[in-house]
Amino acid sequence: MGRGRKKARREKKELTTADLVLLSLLAERAMHGYQANAELERRCIRDWADISKPQVYYSIEKLARNGYLRAAKSAEPVGGPGRRVYATTEKGKTALADALEAEEWTNQRERPAFLTWMALSWLARPGVFEGQMGRRAKFLRKELKREKATLLAIYDEVGHKFHEAVWMVSFSITQIQQELHWLRRLKQELRRRAAARFPHYTLQ
Repeated sequence: MGRGRKKARREKKELTTADLVLLSLLAERAMHGYQANAELERRCIRDWADISKPQVYYSIEKLARNGYLRAAKSAEPVGGPGRRVYATTEKGKTALADALEAEEWTNQRERPAFLTWMALSWLARPGVFEGQMGRRAKFLRKELKREKATLLAIYDEVGHKFHEAVWMVSFSITQIQQELHWLRRLKQELRRRAAARFPHYTLQ
């Protein structure tokens, strides 16, 4: 079997997060790459899915090559390959539906950078812990304000509370509020910080 055919088979099996997001987005309405990127920004999709601008064009090309997208007609001038309009095919919708049934969506945990920092913070210089906590709280308050504004914009567009976008952003708001509450409690407990009393190590 030639390399081209092997690559095509591998691509069909390996749909990335960017691929799946684009299949969903282009199932709503046909768009070209520039429009898709603009819509990702407008909906703040990059808050919950890691998709770079170059990935959008790469994914569109890959999905079209494998029959998951089709070229669609548009009232706008095409303006070159980068402005070719695509829509999700039935094959693409089936592939997305199949991918959404995978167990891995439900059995993984995040690895937040802030918790990694906290695990290593016992080697930080004096005063750094308090300073970093303050920075984290400031960042979270800013994000909380932004998420609340996003939620209001979603309500305006969706028109009701029972929509996945509402649930997603509401969940993010709850997480941020919970972490801010936890940081306030941690600030009160910080003076009692101490090393482990009964450490255990793996012996070989």
